[in-house]
Amino acid sequence: MGLIGVAVLLGIVEGLTEFLPVSSTGHLIVAGHLLGFTGETSETFEIFIQLGAILAVVVLERERFLALLSLRGEGGFAGPRGCALLLTTTLPALVAGALLHDWIRDRLFGPATVAWALLVGGIVILLVERSRPAVTVSSVDGIGFRLALLIGLVQCLAMWPGVSRSGATIVAGLLFGLERKAAAHYSFLAAVPVMAAATLYDLMKSWSHLGSQDVAPFAVGFAVAFVSAYVAMRWFIALLGRFTLRPFAWYRIAIAPAVYLLVK
Repeated sequence: MGLIGVAVLLGIVEGLTEFLPVSSTGHLIVAGHLLGFTGETSETFEIFIQLGAILAVVVLERERFLALLSLRGEGGFAGPRGCALLLTTTLPALVAGALLHDWIRDRLFGPATVAWALLVGGIVILLVERSRPAVTVSSVDGIGFRLALLIGLVQCLAMWPGVSRSGATIVAGLLFGLERKAAAHYSFLAAVPVMAAATLYDLMKSWSHLGSQDVAPFAVGFAVAFVSAYVAMRWFIALLGRFTLRPFAWYRIAIAPAVYLLVK
């Protein structure tokens, strides 16, 4: 299979899994291994296509992001208050990432650690769905600074590959009384600043490994990740109107051994 074909497949994997509570990192590790696409270029590619997924969030949640630009927002998730809420959620991960980034890259990016994160994360989702508290916040506009901070602190756990950033933030929202679909929407919104910061930081460190031959597959991967992420988010929100997160939890538990055995 040529590089364009690999770019298409990995773009689909990235887009479909980035905003679902299943860990895009775990899936990309397995997919890259099975496709024989490994090494420094592959790592930079996987970082780059995340920008396509981030752009999909901006397009899907464009009304929310446009509302953040308003200087007259007096309440809810808009204007200066909305920006402050997003900053409150983002800061813990930025601080933790700045302190632990290299250590995490060296110690936690392996099949065993990812497999354990998938397994434990699946069990946590089942426990939270079984005994989650009553809904006290029914929309994104009802989120306050305490809840924004709590979600931000839990989001730090997603620096462990396999935990899933979306899984951590959605489960945190459920655990602290946020309605399920609202938790998913806020997870999408919170993804943009923290993912953009982490992605751009990684790209600055690894861009020197690339050459002109990488332009086409990188562009294809970016575009495919954008489209598949947009479709996945629309589907996920519709699904949450009828179902819980339990199917995703069982899926995580089922693939954890495969991640370990296939990549080991």
